[in-house]
Amino acid sequence: MQSYIPGDVCKEMEEQFLKNFHIATGGSGRLMLFAGDQKVEHLNHDFYGKDISPDDNDPEHLFKIASLANIGVFAAQFGLISRYARDYPDIFYLVKLNSRTNIVPYDEADPYSKAWTEVKDVVHLKQNCNLNILGVGYTVYLGSRYEHEMLSQAAKIVHEAHQNGMIAVLWIYPKGKHITDEHDADLIAGAAGVGAALGADFVKLKVPYSNGIFDPQLLPRITQAAGKTGVLCEGGDKINEVKFLKELHAQIHTGNSRGNGTGRNIHQRPLHEAIKMANAIYAITANNSSVDEAVKILRG
Repeated sequence: MQSYIPGDVCKEMEEQFLKNFHIATGGSGRLMLFAGDQKVEHLNHDFYGKDISPDDNDPEHLFKIASLANIGVFAAQFGLISRYARDYPDIFYLVKLNSRTNIVPYDEADPYSKAWTEVKDVVHLKQNCNLNILGVGYTVYLGSRYEHEMLSQAAKIVHEAHQNGMIAVLWIYPKGKHITDEHDADLIAGAAGVGAALGADFVKLKVPYSNGIFDPQLLPRITQAAGKTGVLCEGGDKINEVKFLKELHAQIHTGNSRGNGTGRNIHQRPLHEAIKMANAIYAITANNSSVDEAVKILRG
């Protein structure tokens, strides 16, 4: 576990960083990130409609899942956490510092997502409400004409997080007019390398496709390019539960990824089903369970 401590974590914060890292990964070095940031990223499209549980329209559904299921961290925006944190102080949080909506298409205008708040604001919220805030997150859109601003901001956020003993997770997605295939393995490997160069503890990435479908054989070059930075694979649209768990297992054991960032495949289900799905994902991610063992949790 000591090898996960970045060099910019000062001596007096090493113990705090290790504690946060250990809690977030369950001591496994792998992170199961429950993504609640989509209330902004996808607006209400992914929270209300056909095949989505009516529970999901209420933001508190996310907090109920995070409080009752096994997760590594629950990632959501500063304001959303502040609205519910006093009711759910025991959740392990990761504060997403920036977000943008999907209203303007990427092919019409290059994306730019500036931080809404600063790391110091997160530290104050943590202390003021005595919360289990383990880290912060930020999204960079590579290929955007604004990538320099986002890269610069990401570097500062990662450093400030480490100085405060918190883990830093970067979402790095190639987007914009110059990106023709965001699931290209070499492009994703490049994004993984950028995450490492920014000093992130984990980087959440797209998964590589071959002929339009996920190919775990392409993942090792991506995880290798990330070096000591752990690769988290995106969860994507809600799919069959068993198929999702099989893909997750392959991402870890074939592709050498170190976790996942999953939202819709958890929160679009009714509460009891969402809890079981989260528990199954956590079992594979942090407990090294087999797919069969995870399916038993899912069915149980």
